[in-house]
Amino acid sequence: MYAVIETGGKQYRVEAGQTVRFEKLPGNAGDPVVLDRVLLVGGGQPVVGAPLVSGARVLGTVVAQDLARKVVVFKYKSKARYRRKTGHRQPFTAVRIDTIEVGVMK
Repeated sequence: MYAVIETGGKQYRVEAGQTVRFEKLPGNAGDPVVLDRVLLVGGGQPVVGAPLVSGARVLGTVVAQDLARKVVVFKYKSKARYRRKTGHRQPFTAVRIDTIEVGVMK
């Protein structure tokens, strides 16, 4: 069974046992996470929400709070002696998906 969920302005296809990196979520390592914005539950007979599947939720556990690899931002203007080099590391939350619950569906 799989589900398509929305968090952090993005959509993810998740399955039980999978570890996924989401935009930063509150909580520390080991804390439970409930993701209730489920757009689709698949496997066998898929259930599509309009826009959300009522009663469905995805339960997970926070594995780590970390920063992604550095993205180098380099600005350059030719013939003007203008160069700027900066970097950015986006925070993320690694979540292990435990179960996908499908409650009362309409």
